[in-house]
Amino acid sequence: MRKIVQFNHTTYEKGTLYLHTDQSELLEGTTAAGQIIADSDRYAFVYLAENEEEYVYLYLEESIWPELRKALHDKAEVVAKSEKDTLELTQFIEELEYLIDNIEGNGNYGDEMVNKVENVFLEK
Repeated sequence: MRKIVQFNHTTYEKGTLYLHTDQSELLEGTTAAGQIIADSDRYAFVYLAENEEEYVYLYLEESIWPELRKALHDKAEVVAKSEKDTLELTQFIEELEYLIDNIEGNGNYGDEMVNKVENVFLEK
């Protein structure tokens, strides 16, 4: 069974984007896998992390995309944060840039996902 972490808000402090979650138990003992995939059905990016037993999916829902765009622009570090733990999301900027480039104009992700990504990340 895969575990899903969702973020309830973000903060931007000293050049680092913090993604806040109340799911402390899911970040405990988790390491960054350095990969981002898309979930076109939920209009989300998913950062992959792992613990000893399985992958942990960190869901980056559309509601926080403007903050992700700022982090991309600033080449900021991105950190998942709970009450007890933090997890630096390694390779985040490179992975998200690659995925956005791949999604642009690519109907395989579904027209709605493509439109949403282009509107947030590719508008000039």
